[in-house]
Amino acid sequence: MKNMLKGLGAALGVALPFLAQAPADAATPAGAGAADQALVQRGAYLAQLGDCAACHTAPKGKPFAGGLPMNTPMGRIYVTNITPDAQTGIGGYTEADFARALREGVAKDGHNLYPAMPYPSYAKVNDDDVKALYAFFMHGVAPVQQANRESDIKWPLNMRWPLMFWNMAFLQKGAYRDKPGKDVAWNRGAYLVQGLGHCGSCHTPRGVAFQESALDESGSAFLSGALLDGWFASNLTGEHNAGLGRWSDEDLRTFLKSGANRHASAFGAMTSVINNSTQALSDQDIAAMSAYLKSLPPVGGNGAAAYTYDPQATKVSLDRPANDAGARVYTAYCMHCHGVDGRGFAPMLAPLAGNPNVLAKDASSLINVTLNGTGDLVINGVPSPFPMPGFAAVLDDKQIADVLSFVRAGWNNGAPAVGAAEVAKLRQSTQAGR
Repeated sequence: MKNMLKGLGAALGVALPFLAQAPADAATPAGAGAADQALVQRGAYLAQLGDCAACHTAPKGKPFAGGLPMNTPMGRIYVTNITPDAQTGIGGYTEADFARALREGVAKDGHNLYPAMPYPSYAKVNDDDVKALYAFFMHGVAPVQQANRESDIKWPLNMRWPLMFWNMAFLQKGAYRDKPGKDVAWNRGAYLVQGLGHCGSCHTPRGVAFQESALDESGSAFLSGALLDGWFASNLTGEHNAGLGRWSDEDLRTFLKSGANRHASAFGAMTSVINNSTQALSDQDIAAMSAYLKSLPPVGGNGAAAYTYDPQATKVSLDRPANDAGARVYTAYCMHCHGVDGRGFAPMLAPLAGNPNVLAKDASSLINVTLNGTGDLVINGVPSPFPMPGFAAVLDDKQIADVLSFVRAGWNNGAPAVGAAEVAKLRQSTQAGR
């Protein structure tokens, strides 16, 4: 499960390649031989598609044993043990119990799960995939006896019964149904993006009750980008500047497989998604997800004219950095990786010129990644050689605001400036969340 406030957990940089293990390995619990091995293996793939490991495995913890802390507006919660341990995990769950928890957010004992567990998305998972997931978690995961930890949310906000009414208002029950007039690849992509992939949990704006503003392409806000625990999850629509409008199908497929392409590199929550999920998906499923995402019409963005590259004014500033505070910081700390031309050395080092994250209205991700860096992308077991370092201990709030304002204006990016107060606020909140 990823969750509506996954930014913190993903920013911890958990990389868990164990999920691809065959269920017959040494970690497999007793009893797996009684299960359909093909079904268990298919469930393992689906669990990887759903990125279950990223939230249900704490750093240095045992697989799926829970304990990962996550911040919510009401306080910190801790993800649960979903190993087949009978006492502390889900070993006592029937398939019906499992399906109810996954798709309706109700545990075996009847208590409601916080919608940090993205069951509004998992509601779309079909019965066959639920069966395979159940087989994997019961027969392909080693049981771990580790008690779940109570949340830090104080009474009365920690009461769960109001979530029944939240579900009545916002949970749309029923597995995904193919849309007539759309081809097989589009419908497969829609099923994956809206369901197990639960992309909307991070990339769709939230309403006043923290519900996703839209659960599919019928809502105009769907996947248009959202602020999430100090990160701005990118716009995934066809918007030209801050979205995927300039990305080809190949660009998007490359990003989902490797976390980087000629336009951008993954950071924050998306690092975990690449590490634990999308890099392991089949080419067919990656192509289907890309086909669906590339079909979404443009929504949101910064309202500016379509981006075109122009380095002239920026080159002049970098030739005489003494006259520009932002240029001075850039030449000292950024230029050796991202270049005078702002094009970096993609895909190894991210470009800044025309980067959708640079062009976004909300600069939170730029501030966060400059302050705190990001976890390593780990592709096929090999960590990225040039991860983004954090500069919180090196640069003060004004220096970071100056350099980000320079970057957002540079190379014809034309994005709004960043204020020192914005940096100070995010510095404080990210330090408090650790």
